[in-house]
Amino acid sequence: MSNLLEIDLAVMGFLDHALVNRGLAQLTVESYSSDLKDFALFLKSRNIVCPNEIQKEHILLFLDLLNRQGLTARTRARRLSCMKGFFKFLMEMDGITESPCEYIETPRLPRRIPHYLDQREVELLIAAADQSTPEGIRNDAMIELLYATGLRVSELVGLETYRVDFEIGCVTVMGKGSKERVVPMGLTASKKLISYYENVRPLILGRRRSESLFVTRKGHKMTRQAFWKILKKTARNTGISKEISPHTLRHSFATHLVQNDADLRSVQLMLGHSDISSTEIYTHVARTRLKELHKRTHPRG
Repeated sequence: MSNLLEIDLAVMGFLDHALVNRGLAQLTVESYSSDLKDFALFLKSRNIVCPNEIQKEHILLFLDLLNRQGLTARTRARRLSCMKGFFKFLMEMDGITESPCEYIETPRLPRRIPHYLDQREVELLIAAADQSTPEGIRNDAMIELLYATGLRVSELVGLETYRVDFEIGCVTVMGKGSKERVVPMGLTASKKLISYYENVRPLILGRRRSESLFVTRKGHKMTRQAFWKILKKTARNTGISKEISPHTLRHSFATHLVQNDADLRSVQLMLGHSDISSTEIYTHVARTRLKELHKRTHPRG
């Protein structure tokens, strides 16, 4: 660790560790890189160049600077989480003896209610998919599967054929931190996926070969950006005024399960949440819906 005592080298070591050893997504590592570079610049402005010189007061001053710059509590919490991970890495590598972040509390976050579609709106969205072309049938299968499983868009486009069990009706997903989980996909999604896989995918690929489940005419796997555009285009044909993104369908999946009395732990497992508190937000959505229903329908609501 002696070669990583300079702050820049320490940051590089942490980012390499996050990408290679922890298997974090490239976008996550890029976010860490941006956050830590800002922190390193702040430290250098105070003539601190070695991690073992960093004290708790430096962390607090940096967070206060972010607050005065107008960064939200959520952004500051993310920056602090990144720094905590950085110092934990340095402790494991014997670069420092204790973390200056250990007793710093995370900024209080406002409870953010996820945007979701009701079941009628989901049906309208799925019905709006153009199925007159092979690509349209592929898009329809992707949208159906996304809603049926609550996958992240990166997990959807990253699906490989061998991770789909058509007989049982489930997909095995490689989620955040290279953690695998098995998610059932339901009868409707299974039927559409089998039809796409057996009849349409070979037409799109032609003589090309690919392990990716969802492919393009060039034989490449579908990208996040391309699917986002497909979903936006489909949503425009529905007349729904809400902003719709791939994550909207993930929220809709979880919300509808909770509204129909699904066990919260099961929803947590299907979503791939490491902490149940991330899943509990959907109970708030369900309670809000019940209150609105009572107010609208009860004589004394």
